[in-house]
Order: sequence, then C-alpha cells, then structure tokens
Amino acid sequence: MLMDVECTTLTNGLRVVTSSLPHVESVTFGIWIGAGGRHESNRQAGMSHFIEHLLFKGTKKRSAKDITVAIEGRGGYLNAFTQEENTCYYARVAYDKLWYALEVLTDMYLNASLPPDELEKERGVIIEEIMMYKDQPQHMVQEILTDALWKNHPLGRPIIGFPKTVAAMTRRDISEYRARMYVPCNTIFAFAGKVNHTECVRKVRELVKRPSGTSLRRERPASSRVKQRTLALQTKDIEQSHLAMGIRIFGKNDRRRYPLRLLNTVLGENMSSRLFQVVREQHGLAYSVHSSFQLYKETGALVVSAGLDRKRHDKAFSLIIKELNRLKRRPVGSRELKRAKDYVIGQLRLGMESTTYQMMWLGENIMSYGRVILPSETIKIISKITASDIRDLAETIIKGAKTSVAMISPDLSGKDETRIRKELSSL
Repeated sequence: MLMDVECTTLTNGLRVVTSSLPHVESVTFGIWIGAGGRHESNRQAGMSHFIEHLLFKGTKKRSAKDITVAIEGRGGYLNAFTQEENTCYYARVAYDKLWYALEVLTDMYLNASLPPDELEKERGVIIEEIMMYKDQPQHMVQEILTDALWKNHPLGRPIIGFPKTVAAMTRRDISEYRARMYVPCNTIFAFAGKVNHTECVRKVRELVKRPSGTSLRRERPASSRVKQRTLALQTKDIEQSHLAMGIRIFGKNDRRRYPLRLLNTVLGENMSSRLFQVVREQHGLAYSVHSSFQLYKETGALVVSAGLDRKRHDKAFSLIIKELNRLKRRPVGSRELKRAKDYVIGQLRLGMESTTYQMMWLGENIMSYGRVILPSETIKIISKITASDIRDLAETIIKGAKTSVAMISPDLSGKDETRIRKELSSL
C-alpha cells in the first residue's frame, strides 16, 4: 500500500512527490504538467496533445531515436498521455537506471527543440489519428456525447482536436503555448518504487534550475450556464447501434465522489453489475455495456455506454432507464452493497501493488487536491457509506433534465427521438 509518502515544493514552485517501496526492483516516475484540453482556446484545440507528441521528437542534444533507445535500450518503458486538465510523461525502469532515465525525460520537458520537419510529419500523423477515430463508432459516439454534455465549451471538444485546428497550428503558436504552460510552478515530478525522497529532490533541483515562471491556466468554468444538448442522434451504415448516455454531475472536489464510486460499481463497472447482468446476460442485447464516470475541477459526468443489437436498441435503452430508476427508488441490498465495497477496495489494493499505479495516484492527487489522499483514508470512507447514501445520491443526480443521449445507428427515425425523450422524462 501507499505508506511512505513525502512531498517537497522547490523554491521555483515545482513539486516533488515520492512513494518509497524498498522491496521492489523498479521505479515509475512521471512529469505532470497542468496543461490539457480545457486550457486551450477554440483555435488551439488539440495543442496540448500535439505538444505531447512533439516532446518525443528530439531535444538540443538527442534525436527522437536517441530518446526511445535511452529508455527502451535499458529495459525500460516510456509513454505519455494528455487529458482535459493535465499532461503526463512517464517511464518505468529498473531502479539502478533511474537517474539516467530522469535526465532524459527532464531534457524532453525542458529542451524539446520542436524541429520543423518533425512537426510537419507529426501534424500528418495526428490528422490520420483523428481520421482513424472517425471510423470507430464506439469512439465517435463518446465524442458526440461529450459535445452534447458541454456544448460550445472546451470540455466538450476532443482532446486530439480537429483536422482544421491541427492543420493551422504554427511552430510559433506551439512554442508560445508550451512556454506559458510548461513552467515549474505548473509541474509535478512523481516517483514510486525503490527511491529515496531526499535524493529525488536533489536530482530534480539539479536538473530543473529554471525560474518559477507564471502559468496562465485559462480555464473557462463549466457552470450551469454552459448549454447541454439532450439528444445527438446520427445515422450511419454500421452493424450495431452505439449508445453513450451521460448525466452531468459535480466535480472532483465534491465528497459525493465516494458514494459515486459505489453507485457506479453497482450500476455498470464490472460483470457483476446490474447493467451487465440485465442487458447482456438476461436479454442478450449487447456484448459490451458498462458505466463509468469522469470528474473535472467543477463538473463531471456519469456515463453509460453500450454496443447494442441494431434491431432492439429501443428495448435495451428502456432497460438502462429502468436500472437508473431502480437506483433512485430502492436502496441497494446489503449483499450487493458489500460486494461493491469489496470490489472498490480490492481494486484499490491490487492497484497499489504496481509502481505505475502508485505514481499515477500521486500525480493525480497532487494535481487535483494539492495533497496525497492515502488509500487508507479512501478505504475508511468507502467502508462507512450506506445504502441510503447511494440512494440519496442517485435521487440527486439522476435527472432527465441533466442527461444527454448520443447514438450512432443504421436504424434511426423520428420515432426514436420521441421515444428517447419520453424515456428520459421518467428519470
């Protein structure tokens, strides 16, 4: 478990957080920057993700191949991801290769050269990535839902951007955005594994001598004034109907996030969940059906997704609505509640055996809450949640007026729109 955790803020504002696991042979470390899709203007849509790609394309002293060989050639793993509120570059290496790997990633963070020829090649790669997703209805229906949940808001845009915005980005645009966002006061170095906190702080301080800088994180609040579209239906010649249904809820600082984890588990997180058992096992209407949630600074969404029998998607949708209403009207039974708690707590404990999972926990917690919430604290809170807490939450958040439905299907008509609106009115 996450036990020996320390966090230090350097004089330039950069934060170093560590979890020491002396019994393992590896270290996962990540460089987290508070720069994501929601910090971009409409014209900049996709820029954070573009920069993520470009940092792997070379520095003043390393080529793109040098970077990958430096990590993989020493038995390590290197990757990155961009989200709505942050970007992370991370590596997992044997503990005795840590300092060299750290120097490589820090070189990327500080000294990426953004070579013009590589920029143009990567622009093409990203546009092809966008086109690839357009051929995947299970992905596109999620993009359509996101746009419906936060209409004309940065949170409603795809992280990857649009062909038009990616094509228009200049090297100067990218350099200016990076210079504004990739500053120490907006950065976290997180380590988990066979590490010593004092040594990590010393190494990071030696490598990142840059002044604090001033990060201009332009976040447009997703208040209740941000419009939400109820239906987004699209006809396409495909074999399944793809459904994504989202309910706008609270943000990540709300204490209700704890009963939400249990509600989501009961509803559709795993194969024991109600949606899986009813829609797939009992009625055979889907291969894939599940629920999930995303929480941002001040807003979030509870989402149900499914790939459905194109001829019977109306029945499947009715069953999903029925299960949402059941959460509101009847408390979860004691056995089901215990199973949900055991699942959430068990998944947390299993995850903590991984240095990568621990590094992600550290970075996300410091980035979101300014502190590391220990697993023991989370487990204690989860253990005390009652069936009434879950029912109260369901009654509060599951509302037709807060729900958006996206569907891509070969068989849609005006009757579908009327039927879906009627079903939503029952929530």
